[in-house]
Amino acid sequence: MSLIPSFFGGRRSNVFDPFSLDVWDPFKDFPFNNSALSASFPRENSAFVSTRVDWKETPEAHVFKADLPGMKKEEVKVEIEDDRVLQISGERSVEKEDKNDQWHRLERSSGKFMRRFRLPENAKMDQVKAAMENGVLTVTVPKEEVKKPEVKTIDISG
Repeated sequence: MSLIPSFFGGRRSNVFDPFSLDVWDPFKDFPFNNSALSASFPRENSAFVSTRVDWKETPEAHVFKADLPGMKKEEVKVEIEDDRVLQISGERSVEKEDKNDQWHRLERSSGKFMRRFRLPENAKMDQVKAAMENGVLTVTVPKEEVKKPEVKTIDISG
């Protein structure tokens, strides 16, 4: 076992390869069980799990933008729950691997992701729209119009 866990399912080559992910492990022959440590590092690269989402509020709407490079709209799900929660989820599958392939670097992420946002009271839940263009998902949640209080002038007698 190396000091740096393999996120790439053991696709490593030898120490003489300049692109190798092999790292010398001084603890390799220690008598403790490494299975607990390796279980905490799954095979797929979990960086995609922390998909970054921007949320801005304009005078008309709440706008969410998520970077989802390489994903198709069919691989992404946008849902609104009853308790005013916007949920964006999906999954990028692992690229099929040929046994004859030799990986030198594997940095693109794969796996499931999910982000949830509690929407404010002024969100129009029945008018949410989503669009995906160039790997960027944009979810627009229109806002209720802010009603200005009606001011009535009272005449003063006397």
